[in-house]
Amino acid sequence: MSSEVRVPTLGESVTEATVATWFKKAGDTVAVDEMLCELETDKVTVEVPSPVAGTLSEIVAAEGETVGVDALLAMVSEGDAGSTAAPKAQEAAETEGAPAAASGEAVDVMVPTLGESVTEATVSTWFKKVGDTVAQDEMLCELETDKVSVEVPSPAAGTLTEIIAAEGDTVDAKAKLAVISSGAGAATAAPASEAAPAPAAQKAASGSKDVEDAPSAKKAMAEAGLNRDQVTGSGRDGRVMKEDVAKALQTGTSTPAPAAAAPRAPSSADDASREERVKMTRLRQTIARRLKESQNTAAMLTTYNEVDMTEVMDLRNEYKDLFLKKHGVKLGFMSFFTKACVHALREVPEVNAEIDGTDVVYKNFVHMGIAAGTPTGLVVPVIRDADAMSFADIEKAIAEKGARARDGKLSMAEMQGGTFTISNGGVYGSLMSSPILNPPQSGILGMHKIQDRPMAINGQVVIRPMMYLALSYDHRIVDGKGAVTFLVRVKEALEDPRRLLMDL
Repeated sequence: MSSEVRVPTLGESVTEATVATWFKKAGDTVAVDEMLCELETDKVTVEVPSPVAGTLSEIVAAEGETVGVDALLAMVSEGDAGSTAAPKAQEAAETEGAPAAASGEAVDVMVPTLGESVTEATVSTWFKKVGDTVAQDEMLCELETDKVSVEVPSPAAGTLTEIIAAEGDTVDAKAKLAVISSGAGAATAAPASEAAPAPAAQKAASGSKDVEDAPSAKKAMAEAGLNRDQVTGSGRDGRVMKEDVAKALQTGTSTPAPAAAAPRAPSSADDASREERVKMTRLRQTIARRLKESQNTAAMLTTYNEVDMTEVMDLRNEYKDLFLKKHGVKLGFMSFFTKACVHALREVPEVNAEIDGTDVVYKNFVHMGIAAGTPTGLVVPVIRDADAMSFADIEKAIAEKGARARDGKLSMAEMQGGTFTISNGGVYGSLMSSPILNPPQSGILGMHKIQDRPMAINGQVVIRPMMYLALSYDHRIVDGKGAVTFLVRVKEALEDPRRLLMDL
């Protein structure tokens, strides 16, 4: 008989959590109320105990996955094998010399659901090898898709008998990754191997560590050029979590090694020895592919203008304290730009449209994409129905989406369906650039650095805070007149914010 392990009640207004750590793996024997895994929410960390004694036969939600309330986390097989704690079972088997029970049936490890429109993934890391004993729901490997990393748990407790898809292999959404031999005999394979260990088991015992760092932390350390010894783990038993890597970088405890810019063809053997070749992540490959497709498909053109930010900055300075006190969020520039773009899109709807074959699809709503830079690449979370939101709602949505993007917690759904995009290169110091369209959208606004410049105002030279604006658009459906009109309306709305209130 199998019992389900589900996400417990997380608290008022908390609807989802992230699986931070599995303390057991598929095949492990567990006692009643023994801690199986740890969940992280926006507010607290929640430990999940085993509801029964038995064997952890399957891990459904791997480390790093986001799960909702009452979601299935794992399955525990009840029975004699789980009636006592694992150490007692091992001791009894060694003392009495009881033979191991026969192995159970073979269980296939399949690629989990990857998300809408995702048809393949790359096997990035195997955390187990052939011969290893695994617990149900113990993490076996990690897959990389176009958008996110997916951890694959063991569907049953037992022994990993075969790895079909090796690291680096590309697999489709229905592919078989590995085979596990399940059953009571497999669950006790590790203790029994002390008497006559298999070669693979010997290698695992001698070369592996008891504490497995979080996959997201491993990836962050690799990207930052950090060694394991340079990061202090805050997880259970010293396990390094993703936030520990970020903390190490912020406190300056180490200096990341700069990535070497490797020429394609080294001129000498000495040059080759100083190069480093790193495979692009699937996210970076997807970014590169989509940007090139955008250039190859759309008749992309960019028009420029500049905006005097004096009025917006004065208005912001006047009301920012009151705004923060009332709404609990800071008043930034992005809400002004979002409102200004919504206003301009109403007048020039083709900038908010897209091409579908030989049809032009006009959107009577604005799902605003806000480009955000993350350690792993550029992502564009979408704020839905931004045209119906207030300044406070927009600022709250931008802050929430930005935080989720930086933490790598955005879902596929949160990055799909945008109708127009704003990209703020000014935060990095960019003075002017030509943003690339985010297909199938037909327009993207580029914001840039605010810089004091001498301007001629009413025949007088005065210093004003100026920003260059750039609108890249698809010339197939947006004419030059429409693009320039759009950018002028944005400029007018920002230079006189009262126009937004009067719908002018």
